[in-house]
Amino acid sequence: MSVAFTAPDGLRLHARDYSGPAKAARLPIVCLPGLTRNARDFHPFAQLFSGGSTAPAIEPRRVICLDYRGRGGSDRDRNADNYSLTVETDDVLAALAALDVPRAIFFGTSRGALIIHLLAATRPTMIAAAILNDAGPVIEGAGLAQIRGYLTRLPQPKDWAQAVEILKQAHGKAFPALEARDWQDMAEAIYVERKGKIVSDFDQAIVKQLSAIDFNTQLPTLWPQFDALAHVPVMAIRGENSQLLSQATVAEMAKRHPGMEALVVAGQGHAPLPHSAGIPTTIAKFIERAAL
Repeated sequence: MSVAFTAPDGLRLHARDYSGPAKAARLPIVCLPGLTRNARDFHPFAQLFSGGSTAPAIEPRRVICLDYRGRGGSDRDRNADNYSLTVETDDVLAALAALDVPRAIFFGTSRGALIIHLLAATRPTMIAAAILNDAGPVIEGAGLAQIRGYLTRLPQPKDWAQAVEILKQAHGKAFPALEARDWQDMAEAIYVERKGKIVSDFDQAIVKQLSAIDFNTQLPTLWPQFDALAHVPVMAIRGENSQLLSQATVAEMAKRHPGMEALVVAGQGHAPLPHSAGIPTTIAKFIERAAL
């Protein structure tokens, strides 16, 4: 179900709510996408967890997937400075208030994982568990530069078949494990058809902000915010070929949070597809062990 709500500054935002009365007793999962991505990234995952799975390890529960401002079904912001982690974290809080979610399991991919860090520092009681998909307290400059590179170079596809081929050319080396259906899912999540054209479903002003980053300097870290997750179960997912989240960072995360569970997804880069490689079943078992 599509849900519209209002940000603190009045912008109209959008979320997908996969819910039902039978799932009310279990904590919901709130899914937060990456920098230029949207709620569709989590659609197959949300279907599995909201009752579309026959796997006995997955108990149905409510799943909420958000579109940040400037992405997916949310309005574009005329002020590009508002495409920031702090503003988007406030938008997440507005969404949870509008959808009556006082506490949840948070699943964040890339930028979504960073937002979870900020929530841990500002609203720790809202987080029952955190699943960090290919991002942590340290963001590698090489990985962020790679993201900026392909976002600024990707051509506009003429049709859906070309959209798939463009993504394969851009990400094929980092994602050798993906099959045809996976590439199609990725294309359908990233692109949308508007006025007969296949276009990226985000405000291009978001990409322009990356041009201001100096990759020759140390990027800010979020270790204090990560340490604020010490009271909850944490799972860290890393793509085997990721350049954004390093093995060293995951090792330090595990040292600081001894109970943290880590998963390396073979044959994938930044960031592993949430519904692929057995990730949903692994997450379901993580949630079961946490008794949530």
